[in-house]
Amino acid sequence: MGDDPRYPRELERDLTLRDGTRLRLRPIRPDDAPRLQELYGRLSRHTAYQRFFSIMKRLPPDWARMLADVDFRRRLALVAEHDVDGVAELVGVGRYEPTDAPDTAEVAFVVQDGWQDRGLGTVLFQEILAAAAARGVRRFRAWVLADNRRMLDLIARYGAIEQRRTEQGVTELVFTAKP
Repeated sequence: MGDDPRYPRELERDLTLRDGTRLRLRPIRPDDAPRLQELYGRLSRHTAYQRFFSIMKRLPPDWARMLADVDFRRRLALVAEHDVDGVAELVGVGRYEPTDAPDTAEVAFVVQDGWQDRGLGTVLFQEILAAAAARGVRRFRAWVLADNRRMLDLIARYGAIEQRRTEQGVTELVFTAKP
């Protein structure tokens, strides 16, 4: 990604999960679009629904391109990749996007089913909040299915919740990162 001077190389790092598995965490790149589609294809219907609130047979190529193309400041995504026989496979994504409120960014996360309950969601959440803070973003909004206890608990653990509203099975949270 040396050709894009905006690429925040300082966000690249190796990480070790609780079970000792090593992953690479890095900012998303435009050439990750096909890997996003592959990741979506490996998600269970339940996990895909929890992230997108709908079931699609596949992630449309134009969505994948849009999700992979960020400006690294107002829109940023971090991916966790696992080396599978020399091929980097995406297993998780955390992102923030601008909202209609200039001081608030929307956050969203997805972790491939087999990688859940290993601490990856927590790492992605902490890293995306830190990256956002370094870029001047202090408030966040998340829409989470009301029955997605793990995500609601994660946000409550690391976020200071300012507003919480549930409508039609979706909980909207507005929060800041806990110090």
